[in-house]
Amino acid sequence: MFLLTIMGLTVIVPPVVTLFNRDAAFLGMPQIVVYLFSIWLLLILGTVALTHFLAPDRIRQDEEGGD
Repeated sequence: MFLLTIMGLTVIVPPVVTLFNRDAAFLGMPQIVVYLFSIWLLLILGTVALTHFLAPDRIRQDEEGGD
C-alpha cells in the first residue's frame, strides 16, 4: 500500500503533470484532464485490488466492549 501511495504522489507532482499540458485533445477533452482522471481511476482500482487480498481485522471480544 505504501508503494501505491508513493507512486500516486510521484505521478501527480506538478513537473510530471505539466508534461501532459499540451493542446492535444482526446475525445474532446484536454490531454491533462484525461491524464489526471486516468491516474485517479488507476489509484482507486489499485487500492481496491490491494485491499481485496488483505486479511480482515480480527477484533477480540474484550476490545469491542463485550462482557
